[in-house]
Amino acid sequence: MMNRRSSEAAQRFAERRRREDEAPRLLALVPNLKELKLELLERRALGEVTETLHTRRIVVERAPATFVLPCLDSSCRDGGHDVTHAILRGLRNGETRFEGEDVCHGTLGTLGTAECGRVLSYVAEATYRQT
Repeated sequence: MMNRRSSEAAQRFAERRRREDEAPRLLALVPNLKELKLELLERRALGEVTETLHTRRIVVERAPATFVLPCLDSSCRDGGHDVTHAILRGLRNGETRFEGEDVCHGTLGTLGTAECGRVLSYVAEATYRQT
């Protein structure tokens, strides 16, 4: 069982890496972007206590223009958070601070019968070069 789970995780990682490699670069889409920081908080649905908070600093010079984050629930299958469109919209609009949420639509359990529903809240802080 553990070997299969490991193999599935490796496949998901490889797929995510392939999508990142094929994506346009962030600077190609937002050439005046200087710095980008994402504060990420993931919590269980219905506001249950379990929360995970971390900050991700994006290396703008080589970052892909994709923001697909895996669900942090280890029992979640086929879930995750794709906030690419929302992040790019904020950056293209020149916003220096914006925030949003995304619900994981993966499934839980060996039969995949329960919806994951974990909620990712993010705050993006961006700085831009003067043009």
